[in-house]
Amino acid sequence: MIGLSQFDYHLPKTLIAQYPASRRDESHLMIVGREKIKEAIFKSLADYLRAGDLLVFNDARVIPARLKGRKLDSGGKVDLLLLKEIAGNCWEAKARGSRRLKCGMKISFEEDGLSAEVVEKREEGQIVLKFDSRSDIKKKLGRIGEIPLPPYIKRKVEEVDSRRYQTIFAKYEGAVAAPTAGLHFTPDLMDKLKAKGVDFAFLTLNVGGGTFNPVRKEDFTQHRMEAEFFHLPPETAQKINQVRKGHRRLIAVGTTTVRVLETQAQKGEEILPCEGWTNFFIYPGYKFKIVDGILTNFHLPRTTLFLLVCAFLSREEIFEAYARAIRKKYRFYSYGDAMLLLKE
Repeated sequence: MIGLSQFDYHLPKTLIAQYPASRRDESHLMIVGREKIKEAIFKSLADYLRAGDLLVFNDARVIPARLKGRKLDSGGKVDLLLLKEIAGNCWEAKARGSRRLKCGMKISFEEDGLSAEVVEKREEGQIVLKFDSRSDIKKKLGRIGEIPLPPYIKRKVEEVDSRRYQTIFAKYEGAVAAPTAGLHFTPDLMDKLKAKGVDFAFLTLNVGGGTFNPVRKEDFTQHRMEAEFFHLPPETAQKINQVRKGHRRLIAVGTTTVRVLETQAQKGEEILPCEGWTNFFIYPGYKFKIVDGILTNFHLPRTTLFLLVCAFLSREEIFEAYARAIRKKYRFYSYGDAMLLLKE
């Protein structure tokens, strides 16, 4: 069996996008199909779609989940990333230097008079924090938190990130990373797509911090993904079923959208509205049941996202596309350029 080391590639650090493009829809777009590659600008996306195609978007909204606090006992600094809300003002989080945090330790966020206690330590370095406030913590995050940029963006958060690290259709709060394929869309482009006869549908998957985690086992089938909450509403399920009956194409915008759709496709021919948690891991050898195309950014090597796109076409086709993107100096990762993968 092919192992994880076969899904590695070298990327010059200068190609890792540190800022978004000047306009969302002026990123490069690489169109990759069976045995052919084309290049374009993202705002010309409508030229590569058909009337009747359904684009399915992830409308999750990134919360300002990066918090800076101090230990009440020693005054030491603590840098936290909230991962997901549990219950009763409790959140799962990651902390730099988490080994130094002990259960019972209290952390102060002085700007707002807010504090939290470490009530549990989990595997992989996660901790559980219980906040003392009875008010909505998410509302307080707007004052004391900041947008959690990915670790490969080597700069401080700036005002531009509050706008550009959100999609224009971001609606439901809960993600700690952006569904980055959607970052390229503008209202003008959406209007052009509608005029072409392309339809839209929306679902929500709260992207977690695990999206950046590398796969560590050579036998990648043994990897276990972190579960993420999703919601697939009735109107989206209805549109999906209509598209399938009409033998039209379903294009998933982003790997997060792919995982929700393929999770639901495991349950039967008809897609039903649902909400819950998914840790569905798609890797080479998987046979896609519902998705006909994927619009996505360029991903880190040895990650679940890279394995997913190599499953959709083939390892050889994806590596050829990535090599071409590197030669042409495309911009990579969250603020980078995009690719449209099509089976036909």
